[in-house]
Amino acid sequence: MSKRKRYAIFLIGLFVNSLGVSMITKASLGTSPISSIPYVLSLKFPFTLGEFTIFFSLFLILLQLLILRRNFKAEHLLQIPISVLFGYFIDLSMVLLTFIDLRSYFVQIAGLLCGCVILGFGVYLEMAADVAMLPGESFVRAVAATWNTEFGTTKIVFDVSMTGIAALLSFGYFGGLNGVREGTVIAALLVGSIARLPGRILTSKAKQEQTENPVFSSSKP
Repeated sequence: MSKRKRYAIFLIGLFVNSLGVSMITKASLGTSPISSIPYVLSLKFPFTLGEFTIFFSLFLILLQLLILRRNFKAEHLLQIPISVLFGYFIDLSMVLLTFIDLRSYFVQIAGLLCGCVILGFGVYLEMAADVAMLPGESFVRAVAATWNTEFGTTKIVFDVSMTGIAALLSFGYFGGLNGVREGTVIAALLVGSIARLPGRILTSKAKQEQTENPVFSSSKP
């Protein structure tokens, strides 16, 4: 794909990602781990979820600078406009989904699962575009590269840490869990698997086509 198409796919993925975060949040069973701290703060202070997402993303970029030091490249600064855009996408998505009113627990679970699917597909589009990373994933990559840890394991530790910090903030501000619930755990378990699913399906389909059409898949004349 040309670079223009890749950036277009990335922007679409970014917006789909924001829709997923907003849908999960609308389910009122918590939110995704990376959004848990901004969400809890948005419940306490007069800033929106999108605005706190921007603040938190900029903080993660600063941490990357401190961790990578000389290895922090100019391309990492691309995360700044991406973070701002993603934050405003989240606020826009929250407005677009104002008509959604999930009251019963069963409907909330259905809304949560729908949000996980949307978020997972958005993450897949971002990965497929391969032009940039959101600060959360980029921070995990910086930690993994600096201390030679496995990315997947580091991502799990990061998500658990974000959820734990959000829970502590919730207890400190509200005296209980507010904004961090079972939906946060479900999102943490499902989104990554959903994001990898389209790629696996496409890979499996490509292998099947090669098996069914060996003449076209062969490099021999």
